[in-house]
Amino acid sequence: MKNITLYTDGACSGNPGAGGWACVLLYGENKKFLSGGEKLTTNNRMELSAVIQGLKALKEPCNVSVYSDSAYIINSFNNGWIDNWLKNGWKTADKKEVLNKDLWQELLNLSDIHKITWNKVKGHASDELNNKCDELARGEVEKILKSN
Repeated sequence: MKNITLYTDGACSGNPGAGGWACVLLYGENKKFLSGGEKLTTNNRMELSAVIQGLKALKEPCNVSVYSDSAYIINSFNNGWIDNWLKNGWKTADKKEVLNKDLWQELLNLSDIHKITWNKVKGHASDELNNKCDELARGEVEKILKSN
């Protein structure tokens, strides 16, 4: 299996508001940048969309190291939150419906295809690729705001 590095980020102007997502896929010397946005969304939906779109761009099962500044995503996998949500019928520990269930289900389906390691990076720090994803995601938000 190929070893892929995936950096992701999401951004929102207002929460909810105009949102953007971005990711960069790295394979060897190759880099692929992807980004998009939605007129009315939330920051967490954009964070999830960035990971989903990055994984969907892969044409075969891969070993993927995901790097995100979203504790929401990283902790959901690394701390077993998602396993508990599944066991509890998509309910949180305090019996509320899990938000963004549609995106979580899509992400789970993609995680069945790939072998993924989840890595937390510090946002708005010195990580060049995280900063690039942030810049691209914010650029998508600006495009949406200008088109309104």
